[in-house]
Amino acid sequence: MIDPQPDFQPRPGYAEPLGPGLRRILAPNPSPMTYRGTNTYLLGTRALAVIDPGPADEVHLQAILAALSPGQRISHILVTHAHLDHSPLARPLAKATGAPVLAFGDATAGRSPEMQVLAETGLAGGGEGVDAGFTPDERLADGARIEGDGWQIEALHTPGHFGNHLSFACGDILFSGDLVMGWASSLVSPPDGDLGDFMRSLEKLRARDWRCFHPGHGAPVEAPAERLDALYAHRRAREAAILEALARGPADAAQLARLIYHDTDPALLPAATRNVLAHLVDLTQRKAVIPQGKLSKSSSFSVI
Repeated sequence: MIDPQPDFQPRPGYAEPLGPGLRRILAPNPSPMTYRGTNTYLLGTRALAVIDPGPADEVHLQAILAALSPGQRISHILVTHAHLDHSPLARPLAKATGAPVLAFGDATAGRSPEMQVLAETGLAGGGEGVDAGFTPDERLADGARIEGDGWQIEALHTPGHFGNHLSFACGDILFSGDLVMGWASSLVSPPDGDLGDFMRSLEKLRARDWRCFHPGHGAPVEAPAERLDALYAHRRAREAAILEALARGPADAAQLARLIYHDTDPALLPAATRNVLAHLVDLTQRKAVIPQGKLSKSSSFSVI
């Protein structure tokens, strides 16, 4: 597989300056789903906000604490969403620092009624893994503002990759979590991921002017508007490919993924299958396709 960002080579555990009052620490959890690893951000000069503390890793916890200079402390811990590569370290970091954990809600918060029905019928998520025990100390509604020592953040509810996903705006900079990344398109895996929500979240971000996105994985996105347009067009192209394939006969998500993602790394094919399933669920809700029998991850679908 060709490396999508060969120049992005941060050193795990090192607090790399990104601008005034902003540093990034890479967690040591590289994988096909996390790329180099999870990006943890430190925002502020004296009382710091930590954005996405990362996986349950003692080495990464110590790296975050070691990044504090004399006179600095952590005042807020912000979590974009409850996947195992983003949220588990929040509670140990809170215990070590006394800072509260802030997020949209627990691992099921923000899930649409349609996805809740799928979850109740046994459809489980895929991908990075859900931090099912995650619970914040404070819940942040869409548009909530958090003020710290020389910084202000606006929480934006941006579901799609995950129901409780928040992006954090700091002026014209956005900490975009896993909704928008530069190295790959986001996984949307029902019932935790919802393609309809994902497209609406992209539209929400497209309505504002941004200078830079700092994602959960990979390098900064320096041309946010272009990236948002590309992601939107990418999803519409995938949808068109799925409908074109189904016009030739019924198929399930795995069959469609092998056909459409023919040049994808085999290690990523299960994630691709979940993305296709997300499209199929969305198309079912929009009455463009119909499952044969009860909707499930193994259902065959036909065009209506």
